[in-house]
Parts: sequence; C-alpha cells; structure tokens
Amino acid sequence: MATTAASLDIPASPDRVWQLIGGFDSLPDWLPYIPASELSDGGRVRSLRNEDGGVIVERLEAFDDKARTYSYSILQAPFPVTGYLSTLAVHEVPGQDTSRVEWSGTFTPDGVGDDEAIALFHGIYADGLAALNQTLTAPDRSAAPRG
Repeated sequence: MATTAASLDIPASPDRVWQLIGGFDSLPDWLPYIPASELSDGGRVRSLRNEDGGVIVERLEAFDDKARTYSYSILQAPFPVTGYLSTLAVHEVPGQDTSRVEWSGTFTPDGVGDDEAIALFHGIYADGLAALNQTLTAPDRSAAPRG
C-alpha cells in the first residue's frame, strides 16, 4: 500500500474554508478540473466528471462536521490504483486566522509502480489545494458558487 499527502496554509478561517469544501458535492465550487458532481445513494455517493469527460465515482466513508474532515473511497475511476481511501481535513492554525488544509490518501498501485501512483495523487492533491487557495483568496470572489 502506498500513501501520499499534501497540505497548505490558507489565509482564511477554518469555518470559511470548511463552508466551501465541506460538502461532499462541492468539488466543482473550488476544483476547476472537476466541473460537475452529482450525488446519489442519499448523498453518500458522488459521480464526478473531469474536464475530459471522464467519470469518477466516490463513496463517502466518514464525515465529521465538527472536526471539519471527511474520508471517501473510489468506486470507479481511470486511475491505476485499487483500495483508494482519501481524507480531506481543515485545521485551525493556532493564533492566526489561517487554516491548514490537508488532503491525503492510501492506495495500492495497479499496473504502475508505487512512485508513479504516489506522484499522480500528490500532484492532484497539491494542485487541488492551490486551486482552493486561489478560490478563497482571489480578489474577485463575487462569482457565486454553482447551484
């Protein structure tokens, strides 16, 4: 099993960050390479569409609104891994109006080496957190979230 994680400090309160990313259906609100998400199974399964039209289906495995964290698994995706479990969490940085956002995952590479699979997901997490930071700190935040 392989693991990777990325974290980023974002100059916004944890409550503000969680309000944007805490919904299991909210990826299109802050992740430009996921323009569409549709919930099913009582909100526990999301079907995502990426920029290329590819489909990724994920299941919510754990959700803790108070701790500002959720974990999900991949049911279907064009990724060379099995047994994928990921966690997205928002933490307070003590003494600052700043959040530390962490995105981590464990998985078993399938048809590729550990290093290649780790690089793939580390890139997804790091790029995603950079997009989140840009969404939250952009001067023109007047664009309303999709709805």
